[in-house]
Amino acid sequence: MHSPRKPSLVSRALLTLEFALLCVGLPTVIIVYRLAGEMILFLWAATLYCAVVYRLKFHRGWGEVWRWREVNRANLRVILLRFVVVAAAMAAFLSFYDPERMLSLPRHRPGFMLILFVLYPLLSALPQEFIFCTFFFGRYRVFFPAQWAVVLASAVVFAYAHVLFINPVAPALSFVGGLIFATTYAKTRSLALVTLEHALYGNFLFFIGLGWYFYGGAVTR
Repeated sequence: MHSPRKPSLVSRALLTLEFALLCVGLPTVIIVYRLAGEMILFLWAATLYCAVVYRLKFHRGWGEVWRWREVNRANLRVILLRFVVVAAAMAAFLSFYDPERMLSLPRHRPGFMLILFVLYPLLSALPQEFIFCTFFFGRYRVFFPAQWAVVLASAVVFAYAHVLFINPVAPALSFVGGLIFATTYAKTRSLALVTLEHALYGNFLFFIGLGWYFYGGAVTR
């Protein structure tokens, strides 16, 4: 992969400001004012901004953004094998950390769980992966010359964005998830594949009960 062209000093300063506002400032405001309940609105507002900027700066056709050809047997095999291992670790963690929440959603709200399984990939996984992978890798790659560095930076920013849920579980698991998703994206540059992967983990997380720690309604102001 070729290194991005270095921006001018003014452009770099504006890019740094944008990075600070989008990746640090916005999550900090949500954290400080306990606005996790409105998280979906902030998420889609940020997605709209990123989509406009990405369209103006990088977009050469949605086919190269989605890259559906990367959703193939070889890549899916890697993703599914890794998921089995991580999913087992997540279930083991919950059974130790908060066993009362194990399978709470399918036991108490099975109808809502089915709706969530359909809506989560579209309303949450997709915009997050567009921001933290597609946009982040394209827009801020200039700050991180090495590929491992941009993967790590994406995971750190992704984790910080989940501090807004005001518990240690959400950012810790999000950092691990961020590393997984950013690694997949770095190898494939496929928004479609990384969204499917994110949706797989997200739906499983809510299914077993860890979703409580990623629920904005659980945050009191």
